[in-house]
Amino acid sequence: MNSAPVRHVLILGGTTEARRLAAELDGDPALRVTSSLAGRVAAPRLPAGQVRIGGFGGPEGMARWLREHQVDALIDATHPFADTISHNAARAAAAVHVPLLALRRPGWVAGPGDHWHPAASLDEAARLLPELGERVFLTTGRMGLAAFAHLTDPWFLVRSVDAPQPPLPPRMEVILDRGPFTLDGESALLRRHRVDVLVTKDSGAGATAPKLAAARAAGIPVVVVQRPPAPEGVPVARTPTEAIAWLRTTRTTARP
Repeated sequence: MNSAPVRHVLILGGTTEARRLAAELDGDPALRVTSSLAGRVAAPRLPAGQVRIGGFGGPEGMARWLREHQVDALIDATHPFADTISHNAARAAAAVHVPLLALRRPGWVAGPGDHWHPAASLDEAARLLPELGERVFLTTGRMGLAAFAHLTDPWFLVRSVDAPQPPLPPRMEVILDRGPFTLDGESALLRRHRVDVLVTKDSGAGATAPKLAAARAAGIPVVVVQRPPAPEGVPVARTPTEAIAWLRTTRTTARP
């Protein structure tokens, strides 16, 4: 590291990129690495290094934690759709003058043969469905199912890590599963359940991308919910390697 090395790094998130970053930083004796997980998954995959689980109590609570634990750099490696925690992190980091980086994996890009329908939100995705299909493979996560609960005609196949809670669509089957998934497995799933439309968030990454290839091969339309931007003014890295490079050039600032 440089002449003013970062000492305590807080990583927000339970993503693959967050775990990879924690593993790479954990071996550096000059660093203390803490990963913070939201606690929404019953059995999360724990990263290397120290781990805290649970919320902070809004931006004020996070700012207090950053100050009390003498955090020198904050990396927001949460899910691309975790916009609430990302904005809380931006406000907290600004309040205590801690450098902040957003680690965001690249989004998916449509290719030849894809029939994608962009949606700005889950509500817009729900509005698009009646024109696109009747048997829906819904892979947007269990937290947003309320946006589809009013749809009584489509049948939904819902996949999530943990069991969803009401409100839920009335015609629904739930699969509890966690990626990575394979093209053969996703193709078989679409055939077995006679899926004719896929709904997904643009979360990026390869672990869940095979469903897009399976939909392309089957000629199935895909509703893609667009991800929110990172908070204004926050630099963005696309990979853990870029995040480490940012850390090596980041100098700490005295906190009030």
